Amino acid sequence: MTRVTDLITIDRSSPIPLYFQVASRLEELIENGELAPGSRLDNEIQLADELGLSRPTMRQAIAHLVDRGMLTRKRGVGTQVVHDRVRRRLELTSLYEDLDGAHQQPRTELLTLERRTADEQVAAALRIDPGAEVTYLERLRFAAGEPLALMRNHLPVAVADLTRKQLVTGGLYAALRAAGIRLRVADQTIGARRATTAEARVLDEPRGAPLLAMTRVAYNAGGVPVEYGSHLYRASRYTFELTLMAP
Repeated sequence: MTRVTDLITIDRSSPIPLYFQVASRLEELIENGELAPGSRLDNEIQLADELGLSRPTMRQAIAHLVDRGMLTRKRGVGTQVVHDRVRRRLELTSLYEDLDGAHQQPRTELLTLERRTADEQVAAALRIDPGAEVTYLERLRFAAGEPLALMRNHLPVAVADLTRKQLVTGGLYAALRAAGIRLRVADQTIGARRATTAEARVLDEPRGAPLLAMTRVAYNAGGVPVEYGSHLYRASRYTFELTLMAP
């Protein structure tokens, strides 16, 4: 079996730092598939010995790729190549359907499905009175066996009678279509923040890890808001894509 270090060449006469030479070559091996997602690397001491480098240099190379989201360190597991990032175009689509279409094996854990009273923020988004009853759902979405997104949604109770089975076996938008609701447009905001302790735990990220934060208000054909979503995505596994047109 070919060792990963056999695929790395070090040029000690180059002005490029040694750690960066190693990191760049490992990145290339990951990008071209020679190091597949889930592959484990030997420990830093062994890699450093095989390449004739110091341990701090090897540690710096690995840390560089961890920071770029290409490698991950887990206690008891070691250093692994992370799964490919999920790339999603900015369209009015369901995450479940996007993942299914990309063969990412989506799976959903339904954490909460209940009726609540709307606070001022939810009421303003859905154009209802504060204190009005809404359907609240919280889901943990997996892709290729790993947690990807923590999704919280509020809907007016009159919109649809959602069931646990619908939300576990498919996406929210499929359930809405089954109820005869067609979404036509949405207002969406994307930002970033750090994970809380609870969010980091369910998303399998370190406390304070960066998360992509997305809020969306979706409207039906009549311009009536039918869904207010607040979703968190693992920045290490997820990106949004959009196409820009010149004016």
